[in-house]
Amino acid sequence: MNPKTLEALETMEKRINKIDVELQDENITSDIKKLTELNKERSSLEDVVAKFQEYKKALASINEAKEIFNIEKDQEMIELAKMDLQENEEIIEKLVPEIEQMLIPKDPNDEKNVIIEIRGAAGGDEGNIFAGDLFKMYKLYCEKEGWKINIMEASISEAGGYSQIVFMVKGDGVYSKLKFESGAHRVQRVPKTEAKGRIQTSTATVAVLPEMSDVEISIKPIDLRVDTYRSSGAGGQHVNTTDSAVRITHLPTGIVASSQDGRSQLDNKETAMKMLRAKVYEAEVEKQQAQADATRKNAVGTGARSEKIRTYNYPQNRVTDHRVGLTLNKLDQVMEGNIDEFIISLINEHQLQKVAQRLEEEAG
Repeated sequence: MNPKTLEALETMEKRINKIDVELQDENITSDIKKLTELNKERSSLEDVVAKFQEYKKALASINEAKEIFNIEKDQEMIELAKMDLQENEEIIEKLVPEIEQMLIPKDPNDEKNVIIEIRGAAGGDEGNIFAGDLFKMYKLYCEKEGWKINIMEASISEAGGYSQIVFMVKGDGVYSKLKFESGAHRVQRVPKTEAKGRIQTSTATVAVLPEMSDVEISIKPIDLRVDTYRSSGAGGQHVNTTDSAVRITHLPTGIVASSQDGRSQLDNKETAMKMLRAKVYEAEVEKQQAQADATRKNAVGTGARSEKIRTYNYPQNRVTDHRVGLTLNKLDQVMEGNIDEFIISLINEHQLQKVAQRLEEEAG
């Protein structure tokens, strides 16, 4: 194991031992705030420290077995030591990657709800129809996960599907699983409008944004321009009767968010603000990432909408994720919301990249 990793683990173990001593102190047990902080810190350390203690125990057993080889003449004892050595080497081999993964800082947004925006892009009507197919795919996946969906904004295309649809997904760990879906999704198939049976390539873009509270993203009222207008899409009997639709522009960045499907102007303003906060956050994160390192890109990509991440080939019933090189010959099942294989592969690849990056930084 890397020496700096070992040093970090030793520090964590010392810290948890110190916390255990402090938790016995009457002055601390009577201070609810301090007690809560210490228990929370201990909880964040205990799993990785327990793994580290397993690692040290296995390492000690390996050293004992090696000593037996040097001093023992009894063949039976030597054979037992060989078995013990092999068993503990296998334990070490398994523990090291587990510990390294546990040391990776967690994304603070992983437990957040998300706002997903899907737009028809290249391909005209076919791009919009595909945007509708993607919405159905994500809707079915969310149902399997037990998550709730709420449509925030939708522009229905005359040919079918959506030129744009924005919806919120609420549930446990939503962002952790859906964050790698951002990007350009490409479809290859024969459009319904194609009389000669020619295959067309079209795209739809997906943006997955963590829901941000007004505390996390503070936007000054003076920086906003709020316009109201008459709703013009699906939304019920209230449509076209009042100026209930709301468009909010964030003047410093030019970012715009709108909503027209709520039951009142107040509902639409609240929805538009949720979208605006998420978009402003996304723009700030992209700016910071670009400034921090203009050359490094994770294997799972940057999440930019312009980046082609996946191809859905209907004639061959095939889906390929270009970031991890995973191809599944079951597009029909994928479009029914069975996208776990892609999600798991992307999460694993992201973790591997983080481990490699951390080790590279430590070595440097």
